Amino acid sequence: MAVSSGFVTTFSGAKMETLLLNSPSSSTSTSAAGCFRAHLAPTTQVWLVGKPGRRNQRVPLAKRGGVRCEVVTSATEAVIESDAGFDRPKVSGLSALEQLKTSAADRYTKERASIVVIGLSVHTTPVEMREKLAIPEAEWPRAIEELCGLNHIEEAAVLSTCNRMEIYVVALSQHRGVKEVTEWMSKTSGIPVSEIAQHRFLLYNNDATRHLFEVSAGLDSLVLGEGQILAQVKQVVKVGQGVVGFGRNISGLFKHAITVGKRVRTETNIAAGAVSVSSAAVELALMKLPESSHATARMLVIGAGKMGKLVIKHLVAKGCTTMVVVNRSEEKVAAISEEMKDVEIIYKPLTEMLTCASEADVVFTSTASETPLFLREHVEDFPAVGSEVGGLRLFVDISVPRNVGSCVNDVDGARVYNVDDLKEVVAANKEDRLRKAMEAQAIIADESKQFEAWRDSLETVPTIKKLRAYAERIRVAELEKCLSKMGDDISKKTRRAVDDLSRGIVNKLLHGPMQHLRCDGSDSRTLSETLENMHALNRMFSLETEVAVLEQKLEPNKARSKHHCNIASGDTSIYFHNIE
Repeated sequence: MAVSSGFVTTFSGAKMETLLLNSPSSSTSTSAAGCFRAHLAPTTQVWLVGKPGRRNQRVPLAKRGGVRCEVVTSATEAVIESDAGFDRPKVSGLSALEQLKTSAADRYTKERASIVVIGLSVHTTPVEMREKLAIPEAEWPRAIEELCGLNHIEEAAVLSTCNRMEIYVVALSQHRGVKEVTEWMSKTSGIPVSEIAQHRFLLYNNDATRHLFEVSAGLDSLVLGEGQILAQVKQVVKVGQGVVGFGRNISGLFKHAITVGKRVRTETNIAAGAVSVSSAAVELALMKLPESSHATARMLVIGAGKMGKLVIKHLVAKGCTTMVVVNRSEEKVAAISEEMKDVEIIYKPLTEMLTCASEADVVFTSTASETPLFLREHVEDFPAVGSEVGGLRLFVDISVPRNVGSCVNDVDGARVYNVDDLKEVVAANKEDRLRKAMEAQAIIADESKQFEAWRDSLETVPTIKKLRAYAERIRVAELEKCLSKMGDDISKKTRRAVDDLSRGIVNKLLHGPMQHLRCDGSDSRTLSETLENMHALNRMFSLETEVAVLEQKLEPNKARSKHHCNIASGDTSIYFHNIE
């Protein structure tokens, strides 16, 4: 099998070095760092060396500019050495390309990269850990760039809310990708890897897709059909636009999740009742108060942002006509008062927060403060509340990080509830939740198939491009031959006519194959048929799609590499040149 003399593949940068040197099957007895050396001498050789104890067959891949690249049939580790200490290898009967496919680097082209979610949610992780792991929205772009700088991560997205911290990645290796992301989470949060591993959940490919669709639809929320999570998924897409690492697979996944969330809410009754954390917080407070006091209980809301405004709206919906709102500035409170003219909303500055809390029966907190607003020493001197409201002052904290310390529970006459306690509200309507969830799951199953079909269809894109390029090279070469035979005195009109004729012939010949390579999962042609067609064309025209995919996967990481292995011009290059 011959490899075209014009075909050149270049691997450069630290990530390629790591992929080759850190293969799971590589020898642990040899230091990769010590072995990976490059010399600029004319006789420098590049070797791929296999496991100790096995006979290594080395075959020269190419010789270009004094650098000779060789492949080992059992290759699992790349070592660059000078000629000293090595014997000239014997030529194997296998083609160079076939031997490349047995190398460690080719592990990443055998199967496409996986979509992985590493998550910690309200279902698996206590709030104390989630608040340490939380990443503010302003930091999402930085987090994506750092994650994509990891050796086995191609794309990434961060979904960080009060109820969950989930990282979605496209990983070249599932095991190594999870390991690297978990270590990154440990580094940024200060939580040991072992503790994160104890609480995290891991989902791959279709399971990861379904999970995000369920999250977007509100099925994974404490309150079924919560509308706020859909807005947060939309924000991930908005923030990710233009960020290196928020790539085609991840952005496509999140955009499809938005579609799923909208469809579920439209086609089911999932949004009926309590559909947000804020509404659940109000329902929880009313569950704890005697029913007779619902209209008279003194309500205090601290924070007039999105969550605080929703709390106010739900209080009004439950019949509350008077409340005090503490906020840093008066503008937001005035805007809310203007919107709800039939309700008495009393503004108080943040400096009067403790005084207002001492006069309230129920205190809702929803601020972005990173330190607690209420601790035991702040609350223990508050006057007791009346028996008509149950004799307990309620603190309902829906902030992450928490605004009310758990130590407040130690004060007589005070009770603290945080986002984890909203499970009680969810349980109040379990039967209805399950019925709606079943309806939504059918939609999610359908949408998951559509997303997987779209992702599968991307597999044929490199083949389409290479087939067109292959046909164009032949067309141009034959056109030049034809025109040279026609002589130099032919008119421009004739040249253009011959050129148009060649293009027309090529386009008509390619039309059939191209039609059989395009599949979005919605036509009668199955995806398996399309992929079979792709592999057949690869074989027939020697398009070498697998090497192209490897090139494509490594290309985005070249720009992010901070350390380069310099051989002559500064790149580690593998050339396939006139090899028989």
